[in-house]
This record gives sequence, structure tokens and C-alpha cells, in this order.
Amino acid sequence: MNKILVAYASKAGSTGEVAGFIGQVLCESGAVVDIRLAKEVSDLSPYQAVVVGSAIRMGRWLPEAIKFVERYQAVLKTLPLAYFQVSGFLKEGTPERRQEAAAYLAPVRALVAPVSEGLFAGKMDYSRLSFLDRMIARIAGSVEGDWRDWDAIRAWAVSLRSVWGS
Repeated sequence: MNKILVAYASKAGSTGEVAGFIGQVLCESGAVVDIRLAKEVSDLSPYQAVVVGSAIRMGRWLPEAIKFVERYQAVLKTLPLAYFQVSGFLKEGTPERRQEAAAYLAPVRALVAPVSEGLFAGKMDYSRLSFLDRMIARIAGSVEGDWRDWDAIRAWAVSLRSVWGS
């Protein structure tokens, strides 16, 4: 796996930070990594593997991440592929919450089955949300905080190289 794409969709930046960290970890293992917003990717031909991630909003992947998988479905079926998602919902990492969060992958999993899935708690920073999103978050009872487990994210990213067979 000489060249890997990490494509992501982020609402307020937390998922982008996770994507950047995953890319950094993959670089540390000797890969060349491009980290791109999913909506800005126009060609998968340079890549030997792809990681696709999304923030979770209202129990779903963001539309641009789903569109990415739909658009490149045929190519993604020929490459080692991993999915990750970032959600404040996972701040309580109980098995029940993880199982529920794993179900959010169903729409993209139905398009292309990945070889690995990473489910990570996210971050809620009201200052990075639009006024409307702040109001929705407050009404839904969301509290501010950063629940990302960087050690777990690192371990998952490191595991990709062995899962992909490289």
C-alpha cells in the first residue's frame, strides 16, 4: 500500500481532525497518504487503498460521504477499503451504544463492504456550529466536550496495514 486516500465528511471539524490523525499514523508506517474532503476527490486511480469517514448527524452519515461511496462504488470494490465514523453518541462506549452506532454504517456497507470499521467518539464544540445547529444540539441535550480516544484511533489506523495485507 504505497498510496492511500483518507476521504472524509465533517460537519464541524472533529471528523477532519480524526481523518488527519489517521493519515498521520498511516504515514508513520511508511505510506504516502492524501487526506481530502470526500466532495473534493475526483480520481481514485492513484490509490492502492482507501479510508472513508464521516461524522454522524441525526443517526446518519453525512450526504457527501455517502455520495462518495456511491460515486466510486465500482472502484472501491477493487481496493482495500475501511470506514470510520465519529459521533458524540459514542461518548458512552457501552456495547449497546457501539452496536447502535455500527448500524449507521448500513447504507455504505450495503454499497461496498469494508475490510475494517472504526467507530469513534467525537467532540461537541458549540463555537464551531452554525446558530441553527447549536440550537438543535441544545434542544437534543448535547453537551460540549471532547470524547475522542486518540489511542483507540491510533490502534485502529495501525491495524489497517495488517488487515490490508501490507
